[in-house]
Amino acid sequence: MHRDEFLAVLSSEGFDEVVTVTREPNGVLDAHTHPFEAKALILEGKLTIRTIHTGRTNDNARTYHAGDVFHLAANTEHSEQYGPEGVSYLVGRK
Repeated sequence: MHRDEFLAVLSSEGFDEVVTVTREPNGVLDAHTHPFEAKALILEGKLTIRTIHTGRTNDNARTYHAGDVFHLAANTEHSEQYGPEGVSYLVGRK
């Protein structure tokens, strides 16, 4: 998906807060949650998100590359791992 198309989608879905996030190469963010719903477009680099479900042994991990979109519901426990070039993404929050 392209940036302008993504921004139009965010607007139509009520994501009023939009920011660009940049993370360091090979970085990791341990398990955490956000009090907001997030929908993001990967601009550069690579990001792996592992969602964590209490009591389950097979959590879900997915890797996103430039042009991919990810969506996390509010309060979803997850961890993040950034690729060797880091990652930059445009994210809408609500």
